[in-house]
Amino acid sequence: MNNFEQIKTYMSIGDPQKPMLAQSWLRVLIFAATYFCLLILLGQTIRMIFPDAFAPGNEKKNVNFLFLMFFASSAIGIAWAWLFRKLVDRKTFESLGFDWAGNTSNAGAGFFLGILMLCVGTLILVMTKNLRWTDFNFNGTSVFLSFGLMLMIAFAEEIVFRGYILNNLLESTGKWMALVISSLLFAGFHMGNSSVDVIPIVNIFLASLLLGVNYIYTKNLWFGIALHFSWNFVQGSVLGYAVSGLPIQSIFQHELKGDDIITGGAFGFEGSILTGILSLVVLVVLVYLYEGNPFSKNANLAVVDRS
Repeated sequence: MNNFEQIKTYMSIGDPQKPMLAQSWLRVLIFAATYFCLLILLGQTIRMIFPDAFAPGNEKKNVNFLFLMFFASSAIGIAWAWLFRKLVDRKTFESLGFDWAGNTSNAGAGFFLGILMLCVGTLILVMTKNLRWTDFNFNGTSVFLSFGLMLMIAFAEEIVFRGYILNNLLESTGKWMALVISSLLFAGFHMGNSSVDVIPIVNIFLASLLLGVNYIYTKNLWFGIALHFSWNFVQGSVLGYAVSGLPIQSIFQHELKGDDIITGGAFGFEGSILTGILSLVVLVVLVYLYEGNPFSKNANLAVVDRS
């Protein structure tokens, strides 16, 4: 086999109907590497332009710059996934899983599931006296900005990690391996967050499994987007936890007492062992519904196109 023939096994030259790179795992590898490099470049650029952006003792300004970075990184994620889908995969951006018809119930289930998990976890903290409510303060501007930020983050991260990465991995490996690999990348994506530790990373990995389990059966993003959004928004803007280490001005304020392993500490509820337990329980229930419940309409949708 000459060099040109070797290249042809990895690339589709002159055929616009086939992906530019034939191997889906290679597309994921290049996409993830370049995406992470872009995020690092973004962080370094902001620090160069605003050298005092994250100086100690200026918490309000720090939070504003963190918001800016999250908005910018979300925009980069959406744009990069669109570019790769169009130019490398040679498929429509919509084919990542934006079909709304027939998926309204999935979106609703994801949205209310995020709220339910947070309410159960918070109730446990209140009953064990690890959390005490201290104040109530509704700031319309803050809630509106947080709503927009959390919505954009949910769209961006689901498009990147479920829509692009998990979607492509499903073409080259089994659904569970694809889900695990995409979840490891998702957990790695959060390793640079403030106050991160072992338990938060494990919880984020489990949360990613939960966010992706619907996708491996439906190839649709709305469950994950709705769950991701409701979890982040209610956790931060309503209940007053930090969101993956990012402090958010909230409607309810609280005081945490006890071990950070239980409360989540500065990382937010995602740093609590309760998050891991709740994620595991819900994950097992969903897998049963998809795999074992004959009345689930999605039970037989785990069909992967390997052409």
